[in-house]
This record gives sequence, structure tokens and C-alpha cells, in this order.
Amino acid sequence: MQKIGLITVIFGLLIVAGLAVSVVENQTTLGGISQGNGKVNSKETVTVSVDLDKENTPVGIFAVQIMEFREDTISAKILDPSNIEIISHIINDETHEEEFDVFESGTYQLIIESSDDDEIYVAGAIGPLPDAVKKSILSTISLAILVIGMAGLAVIGISGIKNKRKSV
Repeated sequence: MQKIGLITVIFGLLIVAGLAVSVVENQTTLGGISQGNGKVNSKETVTVSVDLDKENTPVGIFAVQIMEFREDTISAKILDPSNIEIISHIINDETHEEEFDVFESGTYQLIIESSDDDEIYVAGAIGPLPDAVKKSILSTISLAILVIGMAGLAVIGISGIKNKRKSV
């Protein structure tokens, strides 16, 4: 009986380890990404800034999420370090994500504006494009560890039920 308890603890620890790897994956993926949120209207904007190095980050990414979506009211623009507008869009979805090229090092800004007088809550993020290879490797490792841990617990549970039936 002590052996089954030890094996159960080991599989439980595998699940915890898988969750820990998942946390590390999220931190790696979101590393360097700046986030901001707030209410926008015709007078107020939300600005999120990030420093990007063109040598390390040839491609940046930004995302906008609108909590109370209204069509043709929210716009987003990206300013490069020289305050030149490199992207400008009217956001016609609750969430919008787009990549942009980083041509010079410095501070890039995501500016979220509204043409409506009513306040609308928005969230924005801007930063370097996450490394797809790192993300893929870490998510695969995390998933594998979680599946092994859960499958092990399931097998122990099933064998425990079978053993109970045999003893009755």
C-alpha cells in the first residue's frame, strides 16, 4: 500500500512540474511585451510603449482587445522611435493582433484612440515577436509531462478500483 502512495505522489509531482513548465513557457513567450489598459473616448487615449532593438527583434507585434466592442469607433496606430506613424488601423473586431517590422532601435508606441464620446475599456500590448521554436519546445515538454502525470494517476485509480472489487 505504501508503494501505491509513493507512486501517486510521484505522478502528482509530475503534474505540478508540467504546470511549472507551462508558467515558464508563458513568461518566455510574454518576455519583453509591454501591456496597458484603460478607458478611451474622443478625448482620452491609451498608450503603451516598448523599447525594441532592431538587431535582436526584426519583427514586433501588437494586440488590441476591446471590452465593449462597437464597430468603427476604436483605432490603433504604431509610432516608431522618430514618432512616425508606421501602422494605423480602425479595429473592427473585439481582438486584433498584427506584426510590424522594426527598422530602427528605440521606443515604439501603441496608441489606442476612440472617435466615440462614451468611454470604452481597452487593453493593448506591444513587444517583440515571441520565438516560435522556444514556445513550441516548452509547450510540448509541458504537455508531455502533464499527460504522463495524469495518465499515471488514472492508471493508479483504475487499478485501485479493480483491487477493491477483487478483495470484496
